[in-house]
Amino acid sequence: METFFLNHPHHIKRELTKPKAMAFGYFDGVHLGHQQVINEARKMAHRKGYQSAVMTFHPHPSIVLGKNNPIRHSLTPLNDKIEIIESLGVDELYVVEFSEAFSMLLPQEFVDSYIIGLHVKHAVAGFDFTYGKMGKGTMETLPFHSRHEFEQTVVGKIELAHKKVSSTYIRSLLQEGDVSKVQMLLGRNYKIKGTIIHGEKRGRTIGFPTANIKMEEQYLLPKLGVYVVKLKVRDTWYEGVCNIGLKPTFHDDLKEVSIEVHLLEFSDTIYDQKVELEFIARIRDEQKFGNIQELIDRIHRDVSEAKNFFNSLIIPTLKD
Repeated sequence: METFFLNHPHHIKRELTKPKAMAFGYFDGVHLGHQQVINEARKMAHRKGYQSAVMTFHPHPSIVLGKNNPIRHSLTPLNDKIEIIESLGVDELYVVEFSEAFSMLLPQEFVDSYIIGLHVKHAVAGFDFTYGKMGKGTMETLPFHSRHEFEQTVVGKIELAHKKVSSTYIRSLLQEGDVSKVQMLLGRNYKIKGTIIHGEKRGRTIGFPTANIKMEEQYLLPKLGVYVVKLKVRDTWYEGVCNIGLKPTFHDDLKEVSIEVHLLEFSDTIYDQKVELEFIARIRDEQKFGNIQELIDRIHRDVSEAKNFFNSLIIPTLKD
């Protein structure tokens, strides 16, 4: 996949580019709804002999537009989003800087420069996609703004269990800690990336050594608590238990959330290693225990629950 990073005004010349079917959207999470939009563009490209393309934007428009509660923590920070979109088999990705100048484009100016000007012959977006200043352009106005230079496909609302699949819904589920349902909406486990750092080293003194993770990007973390997880270290996945929290048993006023993973079958030293952490299921809320022994007893139960969870995923085979 070829990736283009565009600032406004961009300087790509239409006549030097190939005709393309392009999917448009911010695509935070690249969830099942987003995947349908992107796959629709791919199918159209294949049918018409075009390049398949995706256009996304960075940073989140709410940051530039000065919205209340701007979205600064991502489901898929830009590098992750690029990686996932590439895995979907797209030929070209256009990452447009969402700047103040870009936000002031009139709908027709956006279409002229970023659709017609990039040789898009078929535009695909979700039913709620908007473009141009104040989002005045919609999928209903797109045919009017197209100048008959391209066709368009509108992808309707995607629902799962009578709920619209959306980044907003996924965010709310993460805030509730429901990572199992998030997996259903993403079509994969929710994942963050980071680096193993030195922690307080208290875990090893109570028999449960942990890997402490410092996030690489501003991910939206699931609700504080204990989770069944998998950790990728040096290209190998290991099963484990993760605590996201403020260590209330040992601290009364810890400000920074910690991410600690105890791996079920692992004994290596992995400081400074780049890792990936997948959240699979929630076990419980974070708790403040009255003493160390209560904490140890509860961790034993957490580990047992995680082992039972992974064992339940093993499909028995019949022996001859």
